[in-house]
Amino acid sequence: MLEWLSEVFWQERLWFPEGLGWADLEDRDGRVYAKPRDLWVAVPIAVMFLVIRQVFERFVATPLALMLGVKETVRRRVAYNQTLESHYCNESKKPTQSSVMKMCKETGWTERHVQRWFRRRRNQDRPNVLKKFREACWRFTFYLLSFIGGLYALIDKPWLYDLEEMWKGFPTLTLLPSQYWYYMLELGFYMSLLFSVASDVKRKDFKEQIIHHVATITLISFSWCVNYIRAGTLIMFVHDSADYLLESAKMFNYARWKNACNYIFILFAAIFIVTRLIVFPFRIMYCTWVYPVTLYAPFFGYYFLNGLLLVLQCLHIFWAVIVIRMALRFLTTDWSVEDERSDKDETDESGEEDERMKNGERKKNRPIQNGQPTYNNNHSKKD
Repeated sequence: MLEWLSEVFWQERLWFPEGLGWADLEDRDGRVYAKPRDLWVAVPIAVMFLVIRQVFERFVATPLALMLGVKETVRRRVAYNQTLESHYCNESKKPTQSSVMKMCKETGWTERHVQRWFRRRRNQDRPNVLKKFREACWRFTFYLLSFIGGLYALIDKPWLYDLEEMWKGFPTLTLLPSQYWYYMLELGFYMSLLFSVASDVKRKDFKEQIIHHVATITLISFSWCVNYIRAGTLIMFVHDSADYLLESAKMFNYARWKNACNYIFILFAAIFIVTRLIVFPFRIMYCTWVYPVTLYAPFFGYYFLNGLLLVLQCLHIFWAVIVIRMALRFLTTDWSVEDERSDKDETDESGEEDERMKNGERKKNRPIQNGQPTYNNNHSKKD
């Protein structure tokens, strides 16, 4: 059964233009080509990245955070209550009003006490600023080095300047050592992100991040197997060109360096919009969607590649809306850049605001005598 599925999956007519096949990618005359079995190298690289990340965050990112004034937040731990904890873990972290009233009856607590417990319990689970800084620092380091490595691998290649060159000689495109390591390191890194997603900071776009990681891993693996190496290196390079700026802006934001954060974010927004909303769809996707059909009849691999690129482009548009909204707020107001995808801590004061307002109203409505409010004992307040 597995052998039959393998034969069906790897049919040449699915992945290659008519008249070409796997035999064309056999090494010969000193020319080396990408092979599917090479992708297994990315697995130990991903594990290596996980180990390096732990060492980096402990001995590099943490001292850097302390030097920049980032401190670990000490969160108030809530008293354990089996009824409330069960509801929090199994039903909802934000209970409805009817659920709150029900738990009040079961615990004998007041409504305000129950609501405060849930606020503190949610805060207890939120990652602190130091953890966010370490994560951003790790990603900044990789994206910056990846961008520099990609520039080194592509700077002297003709398909960086003339995108139609990416199809010249396809599929018999010789694999270069720089391309091999660029691919394996990028694939290993995104696999490590997928492995660590459960322990990383969870943001509001968590599902979109999962889709992005899966689509990226699939795209890198697929483009490697069928030798879309030139297109793959260009796509990775375009993505790396802006990501390190975003992570550096986050680092400065967590360190409360507001001016540096804001200006780096504006630079990131400009590069993001140019690369993800202009270069990617109108240059790279044009050369993967329109130009190839002038050379070959469309085949399944052609549709599969462009389908994955469309998924990435939809995510680009989703994130571009967030980026543009944040940039406009900063440019039109005195607003500081904040990551809209991150949850903010809830304060106990938020649940007591109404009561303070009521108390304030009662104080305002007290009768005034000689400039001082009067009290129930009918004595005026002494200076």
